[in-house]
Amino acid sequence: MKRILSGLCGFLLLLGFDQWTKWMAYHFLKNAGEIPVIGNIFVFQYLENQGAAFGILQNQQIFLIVLTAVILIAIVFAYCKMPDNKRLNPLRILTVMLAAGAVGNMLDRILHRYVIDFLYFKLINFPIFNVADCYVVIAAVVAAILIMFYYKEEDFKVS
Repeated sequence: MKRILSGLCGFLLLLGFDQWTKWMAYHFLKNAGEIPVIGNIFVFQYLENQGAAFGILQNQQIFLIVLTAVILIAIVFAYCKMPDNKRLNPLRILTVMLAAGAVGNMLDRILHRYVIDFLYFKLINFPIFNVADCYVVIAAVVAAILIMFYYKEEDFKVS
C-alpha cells in the first residue's frame, strides 16, 4: 500500500508540474513569439500541437485519447504487478514518470483539443515539446537501458 501511495504522490507532483508549466506557457508565451533562453540554441516558443509526437496524427484527438488510456492501463497494471523488490524502485519511478507524461498530454487533448508545447531546441530545429514529453522520453530511454543492461530475468519473479 505504501508503494502505491508513494507512486500516486509522485504521479500527482509530476502531473501538477507539467500542467503548471503549460498554464504558464499559455498565459505568458502564447502571443510572445520566441523568447531566447540560451541564445539561438534553446528558446521558449508557444505551439498548439493537434497531433502526437513530431506532429503526426494531426486532428486525431479521439484516437490519441483512447490510445493513451490503453497505454495508461498497461502502465498501472505493470506498476501494480511489479514484485516488491527494492532493486525495481528505479523502474517503478520510471513507470510513474511515464504515466504522468501520458496523462499530462491526454488532459490537454481532453481540455483543449490540442497539446501545449513550448520548449524548442532551435539550433537543431527539433520539434517543439513540453515537460510531459520529457517525462515520457526520459522514462522510456532509461527503462530500456535498465532492462537491457541492469535487470535480470530473476528480478521480475514474484516470490
